[in-house]
Parts: sequence; structure tokens; C-alpha cells
Amino acid sequence: MEIREIFARNLRTLRQAKGLSQEELAHRAGIDRTYISALERNVYNASIDVVDRLAEALGVEAAELLKRSVRDLRGTRPKLDE
Repeated sequence: MEIREIFARNLRTLRQAKGLSQEELAHRAGIDRTYISALERNVYNASIDVVDRLAEALGVEAAELLKRSVRDLRGTRPKLDE
């Protein structure tokens, strides 16, 4: 899974977990609602500044928006017996 896909999924998941609409998150982050929608659909790349503003609006560290889940990491480790 590409980092953009991970960011899009984490953004949507965290926003919904906080009970925020795209409009409310956009307002808190000073970003247009349609841009939030496009980010969640993996249409646009977010700049590092936008990632930081979204993280602050969500009350998390920016790294949380870029973290891969254990499910994402499956199959990426080399086998030790090979």
C-alpha cells in the first residue's frame, strides 16, 4: 500500500473516530471541505504543512496520519529461513 493510500485511510478513520464531519475538520484545519474529501479519496497529495494542520485539528501527532498498520506490513518482512 502506498503512503498516499495509507494517509487517505488514516485521515478518514481518525476523522470518523473523532466524530467529525469533513466540513468540521476542514473548518478546524483552515482547509476547504472539498480538499479534505479529495485527500480521503487519494486524489491529491497533501503537503507536509497540510498533514501537520490536519493532525493538529484531529489532536494527534502528524506521524499518526502516516503510520502503516500491522495489516499493511504483512508479507513485507523477509523470511529468516531463506
